[in-house]
Amino acid sequence: MRPKFRSWRRLAPLLALLAVAGCQDRSAVDRYAAASSGGQAAPAPSGATEGNCWARDSTPAVLETVTEQIIVEPELRDASGWVIRPAVYRTETRQEIVQERKDTVFQVPCPDEMTPELIASLQRALQARGLYRGPVSGVMDAPTRTAIRRYQKPLGLDSGILSLATARVLGLVALDRPR
Repeated sequence: MRPKFRSWRRLAPLLALLAVAGCQDRSAVDRYAAASSGGQAAPAPSGATEGNCWARDSTPAVLETVTEQIIVEPELRDASGWVIRPAVYRTETRQEIVQERKDTVFQVPCPDEMTPELIASLQRALQARGLYRGPVSGVMDAPTRTAIRRYQKPLGLDSGILSLATARVLGLVALDRPR
């Protein structure tokens, strides 16, 4: 009996999500889908076309540890220039922000478009460019998100969430979305 209980315990969150998804509006499902892909759903910017999906991703701040030697007492010399007492220093360490945290909102394929077939095509496209070395599984896993980040970073988007612009460049989605 105990092993069955354990397997149900593992399935309980998924079953709860499915039950809630059936009761919730589409935006709640979209928020879960965006969060599970590594980001979070974002409201559309003002003036954006309705029916498009957006994500928010944050690039963390970059900190640097700075260590300085600060003189507490200067050295003492005699009249001939010999050091009678060496200088006394203390070490001071502090964190400095080298690059501020950056929040980015960008358009993404909607969750209903992120099918296992599209993700498998994405993995093959990234594999062909030498950015993805994992299996073509159709699952948005950590190696796939890492490869997406490698592809998008030189294009100005430091995110592991697939942007709609990247999906279009890779030929994964149509240029115009009929709504």
